[in-house]
Formats: sequence, structure tokens, C-alpha cells
Amino acid sequence: MPAPQSTSNVVDVLRINGVSAGATPDLIIEIPHGATRTADFTAVEQALTSPLPEGLADFFHVNTDAGAPELAVALAHRFVTLEPTKSVAILRCRIPRTFIDCNRRIDANPAELKEGKVTPGLMPWVTSAADRELLLSRYRDYVKAVDDAVGEVMPKGGAMLLLHTYAPRSVGVEVDLDIVKSLRAAYTPEKEPTWPLRPEVDVIHKTLEGVSLAPQKVVSTLETALGVIGVPLADGESYPMHPSTLAYGHVTSWPGRVLCVEVRRDLLAAPWTPFAQMRIGDAECAKLAGPFAEAVRAWWS
Repeated sequence: MPAPQSTSNVVDVLRINGVSAGATPDLIIEIPHGATRTADFTAVEQALTSPLPEGLADFFHVNTDAGAPELAVALAHRFVTLEPTKSVAILRCRIPRTFIDCNRRIDANPAELKEGKVTPGLMPWVTSAADRELLLSRYRDYVKAVDDAVGEVMPKGGAMLLLHTYAPRSVGVEVDLDIVKSLRAAYTPEKEPTWPLRPEVDVIHKTLEGVSLAPQKVVSTLETALGVIGVPLADGESYPMHPSTLAYGHVTSWPGRVLCVEVRRDLLAAPWTPFAQMRIGDAECAKLAGPFAEAVRAWWS
């Protein structure tokens, strides 16, 4: 199985090695919503011909996983410092989920997505056939890169961390052609504080039936390590592991070897803002990297 390589506008592959690491990475950190810079959005926007909602960049910034790439790098460096025989492969998607979501099964039933309150794979404003094929081609390239990494790492006893971040509050708006208008109304100074506050860190592990798919030793280690710095760990409070996600395929294919986690963005951004590219703090990432590194070590302890 070939090792995945970085591909422009699709995926950045970064390998961080310990001083005596082997040839095959031990840990994959996947960031499927890693297109977090305004330039990521603009590059795709300019390549499309579909009429897009005015101000769609606002949705991009609110909905992308700002801070996840920086936390992944800090975590990986901390991990290989603690475990110098290990190495980490970070796969960062550079395709904005504003257009196509690289953590979705494209063939997922739209009715099931809506019932599960899951955003779609291919967004409704992408109407041109050429645009759809452009995005689907990049999507397929990204999924192949992840599959190649999984094929290289997981059969040899590796592990996988699916790293996400989310906005501080759960804002109830429909992902439709009025998304920008709805978001601007939802984030007025009067309205924003009324939305439910999300957990600071949450393990996404329960199926729709309530069955846990998480590696319990890793989770308990993470809970203890986060507790030392005063950050509580939630038990799948935000949303379930939905079958329409590609994450679901990973966790069910490799029982006990895959963990999906959400981190609230205001723990990483300095400061958090909804409609602009955020500056991610080094100190904020370092604070969380330690507990996460301790947790992933539990896969080999």
C-alpha cells in the first residue's frame, strides 16, 4: 500500500517522527475539515461557475474546523517526544466543506441526513455539473489518500484520531440557500448567547442506538489528563456517530483503534470569531496537546 502524498488543493500530508521511529507511522491524525484559511475558500470559489449565496465565506468560517490543524501538530510533537520510537502522519483536507464534505458518504440518503441533523455531502448551491464533478474528483482523491494511510498503518497495529473542532454554541439553522442570512441573524449580540453552549471537549462515539464505539482506555486516560488542567470531557453529548459519515466506517472497521473527538474552538482561538479567519494560539494548543498525547499513548501502553 503506497504512503499518501500531499496533493495541491486536496490534502496536506505531514509526518512527524520520533528520533528512532520506524518506517510506518503508528498514529494517523485525520482532519477532514482542515480547510480553515480564507484562501482555501477563495481558491475553490473562484474555480466554480455555480451561483453561490452572497457572503458564503461567512458560513465557511463558522463551519470549518479552525484550530484542528494546529492542535494536531502540537499533539504529534508532544506524542513523539514522549514516545520517541513512534511517528505520526497528519492528513489535513484542504477542500472546504462549504462546497463538499470529505467526512460524508456522498451516496447517503438525504432523508436520513435531515432526520439525523447531519449536513449534506455536496452542498445545494453547487448546481453546475462541471462544478460537481470538480468537487467530486477532489473528494475521491482525498478519500483515497486517507484509505492509503489507513491501509499502511492500521493492519500493523496503528491507531487513528479523528480530530474536529466546533463553534462554541450549537446554532440551529438550516443548511440551505438562505444559510448566510440565517447565520447572520443567529449571531447577533442579542441572539447568540441564547443558543446552547457546547462541551469544551466531547468524545463522539455513540451509534444512533446508543452503543459506544470508543476505545475506553484511551477515553479514560484523556478524561483524567484533561481533568488535571480543568477541562471536562463530555460523553458524546454533542451528536452521535452517524452512519452517513466516513468516520463511522473507520471506527467500525477498526474496533478499539479509532477515536473521534470535538474540541470547542474558543479553547484554541485567540480570540474566537464567527465570520473571519481566526488566529490560533500556540499556548492554547500546547495546553491541550499534553492531555491528548497522554491519551493516544494508551493505545500502546
